[in-house]
Formats: sequence, structure tokens, C-alpha cells
Amino acid sequence: MTVAQHALLVMDVQRAVVDRYPDPAYLPRLREAVDAARAGGVPVIHAVVGFRPGYPEVSARNRMFGGLLRAGAPAGADATATAAAERATAIHPDIAPEPGETVVTKRRVSAFAGSDLDMVLRAGGIDHLVLTGIATSGVVLSTLRQAADLDFGLTVLSDGCLDADPEVHRVLTEKVFPQQAEVTTVADWAAKIR
Repeated sequence: MTVAQHALLVMDVQRAVVDRYPDPAYLPRLREAVDAARAGGVPVIHAVVGFRPGYPEVSARNRMFGGLLRAGAPAGADATATAAAERATAIHPDIAPEPGETVVTKRRVSAFAGSDLDMVLRAGGIDHLVLTGIATSGVVLSTLRQAADLDFGLTVLSDGCLDADPEVHRVLTEKVFPQQAEVTTVADWAAKIR
């Protein structure tokens, strides 16, 4: 019998995203999961959404990201505007990667879309993902579906995910996700790996 190699996937916990989902208990709870993973020898992988200058990866037809094309910085934007944009899309400092931790940049909602996540996981022998992130109905749902189709084992830390709509979060974590993943809490998962 082989033992599954797990990785904790922390998704879209970037300053600009965190600011849109105010929950003062979320980051400390997520930090507990990150600390437990590090202490237990479980790799922590951060997935962030990002685009090249000028957003060449974004289609105007894309309802979620197409607005970036209309709201983008004007030609000749100064260094201050660029620095502000980089700060907004940076991983929140409360769960910032440690040296040696992998950060993948995705171009759409799923952590796999437009990133090298699958290659990183397979190269590392990782076959089980522990999912956390913002939002439950966005990156977590999309990544869970794609990871399941790629035959990864899955765990979702229900309180390590956050959504603007508590009812949507509840339905996903209690009814939808259990069809493809084990769903548990940060505290219960952390107790198992320490």
C-alpha cells in the first residue's frame, strides 16, 4: 500500500481579494493550517491569480476578468501605480510563503488554469490536495472539480475557505464537496498531521 503525498493549497489569498471578504477570524484560522502543514512536513503551495502587463491573457468576452481590460492602467502609467497594483495582488503577509515554497500563477479561476500547478504536483509526487482559499464558490470549487478529474485525492478545509455568501459556502461544503472530497475543519486536520 502506498501512502498519499499531501500538499496544502492556499489559493487567492492576495491582499486585494482578502480586502473584499472582511472576516477577522479567517486569516488566523488559515495561518493555523499553514503552520500545521509546515510543522507536519506537508508542502504548502500558494496559487495566485495574475496577468502580464496589458493583460494579453484576458479576453474581453470573459465576464470575470474582461473588466481588467476596461479598467487597466493608462498607457505610460507611472511606477507608483505599478507598485500599488503589485501590492494589491501580493499574497497577504499573514500567510506569506516561506523561502522554498512554491507559488504558481494562474490565469483564470481554477488553480490549474494557465498555471504549471499540475506539473509541480506530479514532479513532487503529490497525489492528494488539501484545499483552502477565497472564494469557496470560485477558486475552491473550480480547483476541486479539475483536481478530481485529474484523479487527485482531495480534502477541503471548510473553515479554511471563505465566500461572500454564507449560504453558498454552506451548500458547497456540506452537500457538493463531500461527493468528491473529504471535508473537515482546520483544527481537525491540523490535529491529524502534527
